[in-house]
Amino acid sequence: MKFDEDLIVLLILLFSWVEYLWELYLSLRQLKIYKTNNTIPEDLKEMLNEESFKKARVYGIDKSRFKIIKEFYSIALTSVILYNRWIYVAWHKSENIAASLNISPDREILVSCVFMTFVTLFNFVINMPFTLYSIFVLEQKHGFNKQTAGFFIKDQIKSLVLSLVITLPIISIAIYIIMLGGNMFVVWLWLFTTVATLILLTIYPSVIAPLFDKFVPLPDGSLRKGIENLASRLNFPLSQVYIVEGSKRSAHSNAYFSGLFGAKRIVLFDTLLEKYDEEKRVTTGCTDNEILGVLAHELGHWSCSHIYKSIVLTEVNLLLLFTAFGLLFKYSMLYTALGFPAGQEPIIIGLIVVLQMILAPYNSILSFFTTALSRKFEFEADNFAVSLSYPRELRSALLKLGKDNLDYPIYDKLYSAWYHSHPTLLHRIENIRTQTANEKKE
Repeated sequence: MKFDEDLIVLLILLFSWVEYLWELYLSLRQLKIYKTNNTIPEDLKEMLNEESFKKARVYGIDKSRFKIIKEFYSIALTSVILYNRWIYVAWHKSENIAASLNISPDREILVSCVFMTFVTLFNFVINMPFTLYSIFVLEQKHGFNKQTAGFFIKDQIKSLVLSLVITLPIISIAIYIIMLGGNMFVVWLWLFTTVATLILLTIYPSVIAPLFDKFVPLPDGSLRKGIENLASRLNFPLSQVYIVEGSKRSAHSNAYFSGLFGAKRIVLFDTLLEKYDEEKRVTTGCTDNEILGVLAHELGHWSCSHIYKSIVLTEVNLLLLFTAFGLLFKYSMLYTALGFPAGQEPIIIGLIVVLQMILAPYNSILSFFTTALSRKFEFEADNFAVSLSYPRELRSALLKLGKDNLDYPIYDKLYSAWYHSHPTLLHRIENIRTQTANEKKE
């Protein structure tokens, strides 16, 4: 029996290390490209000079090295946790903490909440050095970090508290549904998570996001009028256009629309708007027409129903995952392999073991295909913007944003296929050129 339990842990670790070595191989391939490619692609020479291209290379190298170190730390820590059966140790400590709060060990839902709080705090602490380095060393070095120490601390505390406030009730209800059992518990669990997901997606723009950033309506002017005209042209149910003060956190730029049902809001990062130096020269950001090109792309996601398609695929995947969980979570050896005594099979541990460890190969394969689908959606959204006669504006905006964000434009094909949810800048420019030529032929 002990051999079988060790074999389960060994198989979990084996796949984890195989996946780590594969991703390390991809990262080393990309790192080699950062180091050896010194020539600016022809399509980017109008926007990039030698200095900005070098900055993007150095930024890419630094991010790649940081990623390699962080991933090694993660796999090493996972190996230590599984080898030493620290998951059971964490559960046992959670029982002791619960007992100090006069919570009986047989009140599994409350003990599970203590366990998840303990694990969340543990992850928060052990990952903090990497978070600090990423923001205050890596991003600071390349001019992107805008956070003060006070802003960072408040941001981290709010994120931690919000995570627990959202996660603990959902986990409690999920465990209760599973405890009720019955032949249909998988369906009820799936329906509950579906409703919870839709509620969170609905309230995020108006309730959660404002807890972290300040949103102000876009002032009247040519940009606002252009956005409203574009929305009216497409019958997009626009309720408001906001500017979010993302510059307090980072110099990176973005734009998106939000709102799952009914009226929707468009959000522009203030870093997306043109910035000027003391001599009134443009330093970063996009013109009004370029921003309209970016928004034409974003509205392409809406027109092509990409959000709803993604939700449907997510829900199908959840149903498959919960079905697998329903078949596997009563397998006692999964628990004893992690150090639990015979007969002790906490549901939250079953969820973690089955969904994150046993099904890890499935999750990796699914992630690869989901990433590929996301790239397809991005091309479709670009094509939509071209169909609205914004090819030049979108292309120019992509070039500027790539330069402002120090996006190194050359990527290894395998690395890009595995990681990139968006096509590379060069692929998007090439696609816009091809799509524009096709539009002219028609």
